[in-house]
Amino acid sequence: MRTTMNVDDALLENVMLLTHAESRAEAIRIALQEYIRLQRKQQVLALRGKLDIEDNWQALRDLEISQ
Repeated sequence: MRTTMNVDDALLENVMLLTHAESRAEAIRIALQEYIRLQRKQQVLALRGKLDIEDNWQALRDLEISQ
């Protein structure tokens, strides 16, 4: 998808340097992917302590091996 936007030149230059991107479009794509990855990670980390997970990995492993 083609989009026109105004981005601070210094900001975009920093993104290009940090991502080693060869083009502005590639730098923006990498930055957006990383932002999404970090947001998803934060959502998972926010669940810490809120889920009751039974520690039965050994039983699951034994079941998997027996099949």
